[in-house]
Amino acid sequence: MNWDLNALYENEMALDADLSDASVRAKSFETVYKGKLKELQVNEFLESIREYEALNEKLGRIMTYAFLRFATNSEQGAFYAKYQHEQSKIAENLLFFELEFNKLSKVKQEEFIASVPMYKFYLESLMEEKPYQLSQKEERILLKKEMTSASAFSRLFDEHFSRLTFAYEGEKLSEEEILSKLQDANREVRKKAAHVFTKGIKEHQPLLGYIFNMIKTDLASECELRGYKNAEQPRHMDNKITQKSVDALVNSAERSFHLVQNYYTQKAKLLGLEELFEYDRYAPLEDSNALYDFETSQKIVLEAFAKFNPKFHEIASMAFEKGWIDVFPKERKRGGAFSHPATPSTHPYVLLNHTNTRRDLFTLAHELGHAIHQYLSRDVGYLGSDTPLTTSETASVFAEMLVFDAIKDGLSKEEKRSLYASKIEDVFSTLYRQINFTTFERKVHAHEGELDLETFNRYWMEESQKMFGKSITLSKDYALWWSYIPHFIHSPFYCYAYSYGQLLVLALYGLYKRSDKEAFVHNYTQFLSAGGSQSPKALIKKFGFDIEDEGFWQLGIGEIEILLEEFKGLCDD
Repeated sequence: MNWDLNALYENEMALDADLSDASVRAKSFETVYKGKLKELQVNEFLESIREYEALNEKLGRIMTYAFLRFATNSEQGAFYAKYQHEQSKIAENLLFFELEFNKLSKVKQEEFIASVPMYKFYLESLMEEKPYQLSQKEERILLKKEMTSASAFSRLFDEHFSRLTFAYEGEKLSEEEILSKLQDANREVRKKAAHVFTKGIKEHQPLLGYIFNMIKTDLASECELRGYKNAEQPRHMDNKITQKSVDALVNSAERSFHLVQNYYTQKAKLLGLEELFEYDRYAPLEDSNALYDFETSQKIVLEAFAKFNPKFHEIASMAFEKGWIDVFPKERKRGGAFSHPATPSTHPYVLLNHTNTRRDLFTLAHELGHAIHQYLSRDVGYLGSDTPLTTSETASVFAEMLVFDAIKDGLSKEEKRSLYASKIEDVFSTLYRQINFTTFERKVHAHEGELDLETFNRYWMEESQKMFGKSITLSKDYALWWSYIPHFIHSPFYCYAYSYGQLLVLALYGLYKRSDKEAFVHNYTQFLSAGGSQSPKALIKKFGFDIEDEGFWQLGIGEIEILLEEFKGLCDD
């Protein structure tokens, strides 16, 4: 099942026609408005920002098409690079707009903002970026260099990993396929898969370490040029949250690492093992033959969404029926999963690598949660639909909770115990593991100069050990496993957004179960529909929560404790 890109462009001729149109319009836009924003009347400013948004959406549509072709076939790298280059040239004609708006007097800015309420949050956020903006000439240089800086190393990482295969019992397996064996009931299979994976990435570590160092160096250079306080700050600004809020999240999570350690200590007993290793983390408690093929997973997810909100079912059904999803692993296809928002005038696109495990069921729910969020927010326009990472993970994790509740009913005690274990481990992966990733990144980016492989490995093991304590023995093999995490390369300091989303969802889901469900569904749908047109703090405040208060994060951790107590009850004879 492959996605249908015709909603974007039917062929390259149509793509190039749109590119040509964008180029002509962008040059005209620059001619009409550059150096003249301060002279515009409010109605003229409205016309200018609408055209600016339309041009950016057109470029977004072009780049979505190019990227999606590359995502399913790494040999399309040259094709993708061509359109990156053309997009960059056109973007130069638009570069002046945001810079010039930030040079207007505060009175003029407020006059314009009052006249275009749909763009209020976008423009106010733009004003906050003023201290970190450079001159137009400098911004143009950075834009020109973008393709040969971090994005080039990101592309190298993707292309390299998409070609890697792992030799397992006479077969050449993809990254997704070999890692899925860590969920096998047979310990020897898990152990061998972990060893094969480590062996496969070890010979590539020098390159992967170099790529990470270049990402680190490029980010440090940009932070120095723009005057950011540290490597995290640009991510927090993109996410529209404060350092205080992120620190509150990290501190709350690290103070509850004992929950992880207590769980894995109990799991070792249930598995009858004296010692757990990293390859035992996802071992199923029961040897279940249950497979979640794509058709079964589709049915479960649709039923869960329909029970929560018929609108969610309607959007997900369109995704299945109209070619929004590319489902199965294949040669040269990118690993992992994502939902690309595309543009408000089209629809999201979901990439999966479905291998029929229960985890794949939840991945399907997760990515469709993103797609629903992205589709609902299309009415706030292209500039307003760009949802910060912190709230963009809310819908995805919430969708997983809906599926969890949907399938747990009617299971035997043993099956339910296994499901609970799997869910708890997913929560740990989404929350605590991502905090490990974040604190690991903090160490990496705070390190003076380039890191050698031994230092990367040591930092990785130090942060991982904090989470697992004595409950899991981390072998020397595990020290290398930082090198396959794509977020470190594509989006530095992305990972805490997963933790953010997980605890937020747990708090929201607890509220959903204990409040007027009809009112909650209405408020939650409105929350998603707002996209990125309001700040996360303002959106979450509508539910009565304050994201800068450590007490808020404790609500989510309290829900984890409830989940663990329910699991413990299933383990008692």
